[in-house]
Amino acid sequence: MIPMRDGKKLHAEVWRPVGSKTALPILIQRSPYGFNLKSVRESFQDEFRELAAEGFILVLEDIRGRFGSEGEFVMLRPPGEVDESTDAYDTIDYLVAKLPNNNGKVGMFGVSYLGWTTAMATVHPHPALKAVSVQASPEDMFVGDDFHHNGALRLSYAWEYAAAIEADAAFDFGKGDPYQWYLKQFHLVDLDQRSLGRTLPSWQEFVQHPNYDHHWQSAVTSHLMPSPVAIPNLLVAGWWDQEDFYGPLTIYWQQQAHDPKHLNHLVVGPWNHGGWTHEGTHYGPYSFGSDTGAYFRGTLEVPWFRYWLKGQGSRPGSGATVFETGSNQWHAFDQWPPQDGVEHRRLYFHANGVLDFQAPRGGTDDTPSSYVSDPANPVPYRAGRVPSTMDEHSTWSTWLADDQSSFGERPDVLTWKTPPLREAVTIRGQVLADLFAATTGQDADWIVKLIDVYPSGTSTPPVLRGRQLMIADEVFRGRFRKSFEHPSAITPDEVNEYRIDLHSAAHVFEAGHRILVQVQSSWFPLIDRNPQTFQASIFEAGPGDYKAQTHRIYHDSTHPSGIAVDVAHAD
Repeated sequence: MIPMRDGKKLHAEVWRPVGSKTALPILIQRSPYGFNLKSVRESFQDEFRELAAEGFILVLEDIRGRFGSEGEFVMLRPPGEVDESTDAYDTIDYLVAKLPNNNGKVGMFGVSYLGWTTAMATVHPHPALKAVSVQASPEDMFVGDDFHHNGALRLSYAWEYAAAIEADAAFDFGKGDPYQWYLKQFHLVDLDQRSLGRTLPSWQEFVQHPNYDHHWQSAVTSHLMPSPVAIPNLLVAGWWDQEDFYGPLTIYWQQQAHDPKHLNHLVVGPWNHGGWTHEGTHYGPYSFGSDTGAYFRGTLEVPWFRYWLKGQGSRPGSGATVFETGSNQWHAFDQWPPQDGVEHRRLYFHANGVLDFQAPRGGTDDTPSSYVSDPANPVPYRAGRVPSTMDEHSTWSTWLADDQSSFGERPDVLTWKTPPLREAVTIRGQVLADLFAATTGQDADWIVKLIDVYPSGTSTPPVLRGRQLMIADEVFRGRFRKSFEHPSAITPDEVNEYRIDLHSAAHVFEAGHRILVQVQSSWFPLIDRNPQTFQASIFEAGPGDYKAQTHRIYHDSTHPSGIAVDVAHAD
């Protein structure tokens, strides 16, 4: 029980290598999820295996108000007299003074919430904190991480996560389909009271802050971290992170301009959320030809902490180590995205679902493509039955590997695709959707997916024949087209430009494959339904506010909708 400055005590477990007689560095994880013996044993077989073999003292601490720790739990506790930064400082101060046979150097690491507590430890760092690894940390919960993307509420995850953490149980949908349950929910303001008979603090934060106000802006992770960068940081992201892909990359980009000593290094691999902590040979049915998780832990993570905490080995370089999917190869870059060896190009939408690198040519291209988006029948984000997010048998962690082909058969999903590629196309860098769109309504969501279509021939493994793999995707809520702080209604039938950041990718579309783009306006219940009539707060919307509307995507010479991509030069 480690005393904090306000008198509360936090519970921690200390694990030391058996028989070690030398002074060792301390590695800390600080978590809201608890550390039972079963989970710790599993961690020593996977996440901690290489670090344990290297020789560190591992300290696993429950954050304030969780499990064995005293005090009140506050989700993503904001800065204050006591916060995650002060608790980390007091923990390190105690451990360095009290743990026998430590060398006075401390590192912190962890995934997701544990990545965020690691980032917070750098805000006012203890002098003994010499290195960190911020892995899959959220950066901005309104713009790009767990709870919202570009202002659109990530409904199923936000609701089920808040219930699991603050009601201490996975939400019970009974025998019903979660899709159908969510479809019946209107007036989300009091969903917690109606469904659980109690108030969930996090849910009420969503309700009370539907726009990008000070509540969200003051909690942006990289804005809290020190400038210039003071603590060496190994940032880790996964291409198919279903929760926090935006976070680690954006933290890296935000800190790049404030890292004169080159203390940051970015790693991006072919993983879901935290997939590098265990075997990384596959994602869904897709094979990578090697154990990418073991490669990260043994080749990148251990040398990182070995150098900064033990003074052994070579100084790790800055820049980025990136796994390129499709070719299944690791590449090292001076920075991510790379500035050399790529060309900024655009894949244009055309009439009849054609996608290519040629600008619109007039004629049929001048007629926009259209579809009706009906909130009563939103596009599901999973094919078949939509499972819950948090139960122990959930497939939430691999949903981004789902075959996207069935969604393109719906009338409310537009598709554009290339012919089979004559030669490979390699994307290394930024991916940006540029839509020129109009609606008969006053609001609309725009969801864009960049997809790799596998050939159907016998040369393709049977499980992958004709399969469509998402490479990049994002949603944008139309009301925020001018400002996340001050939403505004869309003028019906007015053409607006929507530049939607699909972040970045490192992927090879092999010869014979097709490049495909899907555009739709619902993604349910991953994203809450947009009523498509303007509401001051969608949380307040009732059944009568949800109306079907016609949306149009323009692809003429004046409105050249498409996808901007960084295409690598042929090797």
